[in-house]
Amino acid sequence: MNTPFGTFGNICHMVKIEHSIFALPYAWAGSCLAAKGLPPLDVFLWLTLAMVAVRSFAMAFNRLADLPYDKANERTKNRPLVTGEITVSQTIAFCIFMAVVFVICCAAMNHLCLLLSLPALLVVIIYSYLKRFTPLCHFWLGATLGLAPLAGWLGVNPQSMTLSPVMLFLAVTFWVGAFDIYYAFQDINFDRTFGLHSMPADKGANTALAIAGFAHAMTVIFLLLLGLSASLSLWWYLICAGIALLLFLEHKIMLSRDVSKVNTAFFTVNSIISPVMLIGVLLGIFY
Repeated sequence: MNTPFGTFGNICHMVKIEHSIFALPYAWAGSCLAAKGLPPLDVFLWLTLAMVAVRSFAMAFNRLADLPYDKANERTKNRPLVTGEITVSQTIAFCIFMAVVFVICCAAMNHLCLLLSLPALLVVIIYSYLKRFTPLCHFWLGATLGLAPLAGWLGVNPQSMTLSPVMLFLAVTFWVGAFDIYYAFQDINFDRTFGLHSMPADKGANTALAIAGFAHAMTVIFLLLLGLSASLSLWWYLICAGIALLLFLEHKIMLSRDVSKVNTAFFTVNSIISPVMLIGVLLGIFY
């Protein structure tokens, strides 16, 4: 299906729409924590659309910023913006459109969300350039996705903030930071050649794996603290044990340093963790 921004399939490929599963459950969890149950339907719908819009903006903007590198990288040579299936002008227009949709959705939720919408877009934009300067880019990306539960909370309850969404923000920050370090193993040589910074490229494989392992441990700690701060039931702690096991499995997969297993660690395992976490929050609230 053709759109002004390119074919629908190419757009989905560019923004990796399937990776939305990483962020959406955390936004929904934040809204459920604020509502102490299910959020109002209108907030849920606006929040969902806002998350899809801002994530699409982030991915498309990142593709624009990284275009010179993507053209030179064998791994990324088939991306639609590189092949010309989507043009630079179409991508710029798509970014503007998604940014406008995001701001409108934030305004529909409440005034505070509207005020925070532009700073949120700025946070996303900054990430696209951080790899040129610091290997801490992994954790900036984590904090960017970590804004999802804070957005979910503020969409329901803009009057106050408790420790619960903050604990989930920190858990997501460390969780994403760890799996983004794993993902960077695919480009160690490329990053070193082109002067880009990542933990594997700058610190070496052993140190990068140690940092990722520490980040996963912090993820579990903050998830446990979320349960305490939100007074979640025993179900939450059982779910946390399952998540800890999945994170251990992910780390064990990557200890081999086999880049062919990155997608297993990055997508397969992590795509299970997000919805499981949301189920845990709901069980912890209702049971």
